[in-house]
Amino acid sequence: MSVRLADVIDVLDEAYPPQLAQDWDSVGLVCGDPSDNVESVTVAVDATAAVVAEVPANGLLLAHHPLLLRGVDTVAANTAKGALVHQLIRTGRSLFTAHTNADAASPGVSDALADALGLAVEEVLSPVAENFDMDKWVIYVPTEHADGVRDAVFAAGAGHIGDYSHCSWSVAGTGQFLPHDGASPAIGTVGTVERVPEDRVEVVAPARLRGHVLAALRAAHPYEEPAFDIFALARVPGDTGLGRVGSLPTPETLAAFVSRVHDALPATSWGVRASGESDAMVSRVAVCGGAGDSLLDAVGAAGVQAYVTADLRHHPADEHRRGSSVALVDVAHWASEFPWCGQAAELLRGHFGDALAVRVSSVRTDPWNVERIEP
Repeated sequence: MSVRLADVIDVLDEAYPPQLAQDWDSVGLVCGDPSDNVESVTVAVDATAAVVAEVPANGLLLAHHPLLLRGVDTVAANTAKGALVHQLIRTGRSLFTAHTNADAASPGVSDALADALGLAVEEVLSPVAENFDMDKWVIYVPTEHADGVRDAVFAAGAGHIGDYSHCSWSVAGTGQFLPHDGASPAIGTVGTVERVPEDRVEVVAPARLRGHVLAALRAAHPYEEPAFDIFALARVPGDTGLGRVGSLPTPETLAAFVSRVHDALPATSWGVRASGESDAMVSRVAVCGGAGDSLLDAVGAAGVQAYVTADLRHHPADEHRRGSSVALVDVAHWASEFPWCGQAAELLRGHFGDALAVRVSSVRTDPWNVERIEP
């Protein structure tokens, strides 16, 4: 059986929205025709020659790490990466990448890592802000004209919150004004204080639509000088972003927790290394799949006893340990992200069932492949 590649892409884009990717990243379809059918999906951390060899003809390779990222100016078949692209295309195979968008998605890479370690996720370590560049408009309008003003600003793009439109809040009050010479009041007369039953109408709108909303408000409002306020909204942390914070079922020593990490993740020559007091108790843990030393400041403020991530460099780790009691647990980059492969595979199985064969690659793509030899 098979499904359209475009339908698989729709599922992946919904789960791992491309807009969550970092601006330097390259995510999405690398090669393949969305209108073609695919018969299988192979999920892997890296698109290597050994992994590509596992992908059946007319299959899709879903990789976490981009094959083509920085400074790509050729996919010639006599280059290592170009050869893979040619192999894929010749046999009708496709390649799709979900990288930093899968890191930030909910659930995403760090959720899979937390689940593998037996953590109950409670919050995002470094959340992506929502309501970015949004305004709240507060408009004062005579009660009988309130519906007309609402409709006008809604038509200009205001009033959208998530999957809802025409959103507003209102309360009744009394407006007061004194028209001076030169004014042409819609209500009242020059030189006389006027009090009018008015509604305070509140709506939100993207800041980029500020001019359109203002024009609509002025066109629909009966006053020549409408009263209104515009408040730029603060960024609100959402459920997406890098890293996760979770709790263990019961507290355990750091030594026991390091053993838990070792047993939960696939074996690598890198192994598991830790920094901290081995008998210190651990109950609340931060995790970040992939390289995570950029989040050490967030870890220090997260109220955790340990942080599990990959690729911790000497100097950032040393600086952290000088000023923080949070233990560091460092694992291989590939091992920290491998649990995501199972998460992505289950996502696709849940959507397509028997119509699509989905598997996780058995190839260990960790580039560190030589074990220490005992004398």
